[in-house]
Amino acid sequence: MAEYIVAFITGGIVVMVGQLLMDLLQLSSAQLMVIFVVSGAILDGFHLYDRFIDFAGAGALVQMSSFGHFLVHGAMAEGERSGFLGVSMGLFEMTSASFTTVIVVSFFVAIMFRAKG
Repeated sequence: MAEYIVAFITGGIVVMVGQLLMDLLQLSSAQLMVIFVVSGAILDGFHLYDRFIDFAGAGALVQMSSFGHFLVHGAMAEGERSGFLGVSMGLFEMTSASFTTVIVVSFFVAIMFRAKG
């Protein structure tokens, strides 16, 4: 039960920081998304995001920052296996399932809810 509470609180804190950035700096949602993805990538580059995941669990995995983490994590893992050319091969290795899910779900939602314009 404590894991759920920690995940809920840490996820809420990350979302609260995002809302504060939007309100105080007048950022758009696209700008905020870029900030979160890049921050997740930078934190994973310094091997700090894995520690955050160990602490927060799902509270760290459902955020946009985890997308940056998965991009860098896959690129670094494939780079260690295959060298410099492996970086580009591994870039989307860990995120391909989420890309596929987003595309398929978006397709079916677009079919079910047609635009009225």
